[in-house]
Amino acid sequence: MADVISCNCYSSLAASKWINPRIPTKGSSFLGTLKSSSWWNRQFLSKCRSQRHVQCQLQNGQKGRSFSLKESALSIVLAAGLITGMPSLDWSPNAYAASPALPDLSVLISGPPIKDPGALLRYAVPINNKAIREVQKPLEDISESLKIAGVKALDSVERNLRQASRSLKQGKTLIISGLAEAKKDHGVELLDKLEVGMEELQQIVEDRNRDAVAPKHKELLQYVGDVEEDMVDGFPYEVPEEYQSMPLLKGRAAVDMKVKVKHNPNLEECVFHIVLDGYNAPVTAGNFVDLVQRHFYDGMEIQRADGFVIQTGDPGGPAEGFIDPSTEKTRTIPLEIMVDGDKAPVYGATLEELGLYKAQTKIPFNAFGTMAMARDEFENNSASSQVFWLLKESELTPSNANILDGRYAVFGYVTENEDFLADLKVGDVVESIQVVSGLDNLVNPSYKIAG
Repeated sequence: MADVISCNCYSSLAASKWINPRIPTKGSSFLGTLKSSSWWNRQFLSKCRSQRHVQCQLQNGQKGRSFSLKESALSIVLAAGLITGMPSLDWSPNAYAASPALPDLSVLISGPPIKDPGALLRYAVPINNKAIREVQKPLEDISESLKIAGVKALDSVERNLRQASRSLKQGKTLIISGLAEAKKDHGVELLDKLEVGMEELQQIVEDRNRDAVAPKHKELLQYVGDVEEDMVDGFPYEVPEEYQSMPLLKGRAAVDMKVKVKHNPNLEECVFHIVLDGYNAPVTAGNFVDLVQRHFYDGMEIQRADGFVIQTGDPGGPAEGFIDPSTEKTRTIPLEIMVDGDKAPVYGATLEELGLYKAQTKIPFNAFGTMAMARDEFENNSASSQVFWLLKESELTPSNANILDGRYAVFGYVTENEDFLADLKVGDVVESIQVVSGLDNLVNPSYKIAG
C-alpha cells in the first residue's frame, strides 16, 4: 500500500506550517530523497457524463480554505520545489546550468485551463480536423456562460451557439471529409442530429428557458465527441514491440464502479461512470480493463482517502499488485505518458527525466476525479493494479501546472458523480466494476486465457 508522505514547510516570514504534500504511490518512502537542497532547487526550476443518468442513493439531501492569487502562486512554486517527482537522470553540470535562473511562473498561473472531464476527453481524441474543433470550441464555452446567474447567461449562450452553428454550416463538408470511411454514414447521421439539436437549443434560448439549456447542451457535446471518434480510422500508432503482447485498449471504453459506503450517514452507495482513454494510454487502460474483467477489484475496500486522492487496488498480503496466475509473478506495466503534440506516448521515463520540463500531457490531472496508476516512487515501471482518483487541492495540483503531470500515468476520468468521490472513506467497498462499453477495443485480453 502506498505511503502517505507528509512534509511540513515553514515560511521564513511567518513560521507556521502551511503545506502538507502527499504523493499517490505504492512502496518505499519518498522522504529519503529530501536531503539535497540543490536537488530541491533543480526540481523547483524544472516545472514550476455520458448521456446516461447514474444515481447515488442519499439518505439526506445534503450534499476551504481560500487563497489570494499571490499566496496560491507562492504555495504552488514552493510545493513543486519540495516534492516534484523523481530526480532527473541527467546530473551533469552542463544540464544543471541549462536550467532557467528563475521559475516560469506563467506556467503556473496561465489559463484558464480545461477542467471538465468530458471536454478533456473530446480534445484528447487523436484527430486533426480544424473544422470540427471550430464547432466544438464555442459549444464548450457555453459551460462557462452557464456559470452566470439567472437568464443573463442566455445572451452569452446565444452568441456561442450562433458561432458554433455558423462554423458547422461553413465547415460541414470538411468535417464529413474527415470521417473514417467505415464510419462515414454514422458520422453524417450524427451531424444531422447536431444541426437539429442546435436549432432546438436556439429555440430554448429564445424562450428564455434556462433550465432546459444544460441537458440540451450536454446532448450537443455528446454528438460532437461521437463525430470526432468517427474520424479515427483504426488505432493511430504502433505500441512498442515489448508491450504489444500485453492487454491493450485500442480506443475508448467505459466502466461503472459501484461503491458501497459504510461510514457516511449521507451516502449509502454510488455508481461512478468512468471513461478510459486507450488512445493516449493503451497499455495502462488495457491492463485495468483486463483486471476489471477478472473481477479483481470486486469486493475490494477503498484503501486510502485522505482528501488528496482516493486509492484502491492493493490485493493485501505481501503482493502489492496483481499476481498473474499464468506466471505466478506480479504483472507490472510501464509508465506511459502522452505529450500534447506527439503522435505516440513515451514509455518508462517521466517527462522531467526526458528534459521536457514545460511539456503538457494530452490527458492531464486537470479534472476532479482524474484516474491514474500508483507506482513505486523510484521505479517508473512498477505500476500493477493500484489506481487512484485525484481530489483537487489547489495549492498542490493546479490544473495545467501540477506536480503529478508527466510523473504518473493518467488513463481516464470520472464523468458522472465525480463529486461524490470526496465522500468516500477508507473501508468503503468497491462492490463491482463493470465494462459498459468499448470492451471490443481490448486486445490481448489475458482474462480469457485464464478463463
